[in-house]
Amino acid sequence: MKPYLCIDIGGTAIKHGLFSEDFKCIAKKKVPTHSAAAPEPGVLEQVFTIIKDWRAQTEIEGVAISTAGIVDPKAGEIIYASEVMPGYTGTKMKTPVENAFHLPCIVENDVNCMGLAEAKIGAGQKARSCLCITVGTGIGGSFICGGEIFHGFSNSACEVGYLRVPGGVYQDLASTIQLVKKIAAGRGISPSAINGFQIFEEARAGAKDCITAIDEMVDILADGLANMVYLFNPEMVILGGGIMEQQEYMEPRIQLALSKRIIPVVFNETQIALAQHGNDAGMLGALVLLQDHCAQT
Repeated sequence: MKPYLCIDIGGTAIKHGLFSEDFKCIAKKKVPTHSAAAPEPGVLEQVFTIIKDWRAQTEIEGVAISTAGIVDPKAGEIIYASEVMPGYTGTKMKTPVENAFHLPCIVENDVNCMGLAEAKIGAGQKARSCLCITVGTGIGGSFICGGEIFHGFSNSACEVGYLRVPGGVYQDLASTIQLVKKIAAGRGISPSAINGFQIFEEARAGAKDCITAIDEMVDILADGLANMVYLFNPEMVILGGGIMEQQEYMEPRIQLALSKRIIPVVFNETQIALAQHGNDAGMLGALVLLQDHCAQT
């Protein structure tokens, strides 16, 4: 069978690759994302170039697109994108791709795709409902129940990064960027002079400012997660994103913080797991959707 082309559009990079029908990666690449405000071609033009380049090498079965932003999956359109991707709001993706290449195409929010990948072929395969949260430059969420993405009325369900928490907005207080900014401000250095990996390395070595900043971030993360658990009552919470690469450091601290915020009868029935698919999760979830779409048409 011909491979599928999967594309994951982020604020800084577009990952893309060929995958088999059983979700094995055949080949993949990455290019910087161009915003429409830049002099370079916009995101849709980049997607067209990516498809053309892969089709010059092989036939493909269809195109599965995972993307940042709030997405109308039926229309295949970007309803809203943050200032990180200027000019991306309103971009139509599905119809232009199908018309230009005569291939089936699906478009879905990246965290929804990540959640679906984990629920179907990852950490949550045995769970009937999964709340999936990614923590990186921002915070995103998705809720998968009975194998289906919960979109909400206007496709903006689980945009948890915008939650209000004590002190401000969730992703402004508990993301990797905020962690870096806090350490940099305390040391009087530029945020570009340090990164999240270094902060965790220093915390392991006993740096008190790093330990304190991470503990504060965990507390804020747990405040938001506890509220989500009470609201959705998921069988499993799956945590992903760059910060969760620090599994040995973060997992026990998050477990402890949640145990203090969620009553035992709920906490003991809620599994906490880390995402299994890493940077490929968006592409894999999009592929799940594309296969379902192709099976129904």
